[in-house]
Amino acid sequence: MNDLTLTHATGKPLPAPFHARHLIGGQFQDSADGAVSERLSPAHAVVVSTAAKGSQVEVDAAVEAARAALPGWAETTGKARAAILLRVADLIEQHAERMTLLECLETGKPIAQARGEVTGSADLWRYAASLARTQKGDSHNTLGPDMLGLVLKEPRGVVSVITPWNFPMWILSQKLPFALAAGCTCVVKPSELTPSTTAMLGELLVQAGLPAGVVNIVLGFGQPVGARMVSHPEVDMVTFTGSSAVGRAIAAEAGKSLKKVALELGGKNPQVIFPDADLESAADAVTFGIYFNAGECCNSGSRIIVHADIAEAFTARVVALSKQVAFGDPLDEATQVGAIVTPEHNAKIDGFVRAAEAQGARVALGGGPLVIPGLKGQFYAPTIVTHVTADMAIAREEVFGPVLSVLTFRTLEEAIALANDASYGLSAGVWSENVHTCLTFARRVQAGTIWTNTWMDGFPEVTFGGMKQSGLGREIGSYGLEEFLEVKSVAMRVGRTRAPWVKTI
Repeated sequence: MNDLTLTHATGKPLPAPFHARHLIGGQFQDSADGAVSERLSPAHAVVVSTAAKGSQVEVDAAVEAARAALPGWAETTGKARAAILLRVADLIEQHAERMTLLECLETGKPIAQARGEVTGSADLWRYAASLARTQKGDSHNTLGPDMLGLVLKEPRGVVSVITPWNFPMWILSQKLPFALAAGCTCVVKPSELTPSTTAMLGELLVQAGLPAGVVNIVLGFGQPVGARMVSHPEVDMVTFTGSSAVGRAIAAEAGKSLKKVALELGGKNPQVIFPDADLESAADAVTFGIYFNAGECCNSGSRIIVHADIAEAFTARVVALSKQVAFGDPLDEATQVGAIVTPEHNAKIDGFVRAAEAQGARVALGGGPLVIPGLKGQFYAPTIVTHVTADMAIAREEVFGPVLSVLTFRTLEEAIALANDASYGLSAGVWSENVHTCLTFARRVQAGTIWTNTWMDGFPEVTFGGMKQSGLGREIGSYGLEEFLEVKSVAMRVGRTRAPWVKTI
């Protein structure tokens, strides 16, 4: 691995650990029992934050506060809601560097990418603000001269928002501002691995003038905090991003009380490369798609399906590009791939690679933990695995690391079958200069997002979500707002025109 591009430890001094607290009913507080948790930087192996460790006591108080605040917030005008969301967006940008540093230290992602995530999330808040002012129902004026039909859209109520560790600020911003724009009140739980930017956002919400209790933040672990947020009888909806296994458990528990559930879960996302594609652009996008956020991304392009005639040359190009990707200290602005979130996850990634080798696959690059000079954290080398068959775990399961699986095909039918041969259906990509190939692929592949001749472009206006084991419901865009709205039909009779049902004598 001596020919890889590594960024060594910068030696930059780390800030004192940030202390994150719950936000309940407009008040920041530690846990009633004084419990705390610590987060070690996955790159530097030192404590970078501590957080109040919540229990059922804090969840119950937060839900009670959200329930009490619901009537007032639900009746607030769209204009007033939008004004607060816009102020939050401005404050995110003003405090971006502070939030960026903690995002970098807690997740292990490169600081440049953390900055892009934090600053980019402000745009989600602004777009949600626009929806707060433009949401509307329907009217039906064709029901006869004496009838008028109305379809009203009302907030669903109290929403539990449970977010993961890989994009703490971005994924929260795909959910929370849209729930607020709809008039819902919320209880938020970030991952115990990355609590700080969510706690910092709580400070900005208070500063922006959000009424007390509209957003409550409870820090802690899935058990007991997340579990209670799902089972609490006063919670009307749960929105969760994370693993498919946890998503299924949430859906089962929520089903006991028929709560609305929105789930954004895992992916095993294919990119199909045809011989007529712009192969230089495709190779660059494949390299980006597998190493962005160290592959710890539900949209990771973790398997490519390459036409057999070009597979060897194309894979060689991706290997060459991979060697130029800068792995190393997340605090270095030049770093493109940082640390893996935990030692246990690093070992899990390696387990997939070793199992594939045992089944006959070949490691064309990497294939093991990576040592970064001057750092004690956990890293994994850029890894490309060839001679992969569709039945191997590395081709079917979510590795969630910088590991690319390479499969081959001969015909369009075979490529579509391979793309669909997975339990997931989050995203997929196709590379071809033939518009008919791209449109056929887009219409027949089972995925919530299809990219053609690009990868992982996203916009607040364009909704996001998956099929099959990748989840239920949609986020962002106008459909993302609809998830938080309940539809109510109103039939209105004009005048006293209804004929009596009971015939009087």
